[in-house]
Amino acid sequence: MTAPLASVLFVCVHNAGRSQMAAGFLRHLAGDRVEVRSAGSLPGDRINPSAVAAMAELGIDISDQKPKVLTTEAAQASDYIITMGCGDACPYFPGKTYLDWTLEDPAGQGVEAVRPIRDEIKGLIEGLIAEIDAKQQA
Repeated sequence: MTAPLASVLFVCVHNAGRSQMAAGFLRHLAGDRVEVRSAGSLPGDRINPSAVAAMAELGIDISDQKPKVLTTEAAQASDYIITMGCGDACPYFPGKTYLDWTLEDPAGQGVEAVRPIRDEIKGLIEGLIAEIDAKQQA
């Protein structure tokens, strides 16, 4: 097995919806080429069931994931830090690539409302993979 090309940390407040869907898509679409982490500034108790259901519709199982607290170590170990509305709690480390994705928060919403958020995240992940691949070929 070869080492991953890049490591990515997805950060949102509760680490229960957006960041978990993003991590699920990246694992699914990039495989072991990218190391994937996700965390929250104030992690929730469990993954949003509507996010789990929306991802399952596309054959991606995130039901085994647990919200995790954002740590300095996770941020320092990542090449990309992608924030999704974690506000001032997001750490900054020089030398990292930062992206801020403005996405609606799926908390408390049904699967019908989560689907468009999921689909927007998928498009962003596809763009991210293309960017990582392009950097590796440069």
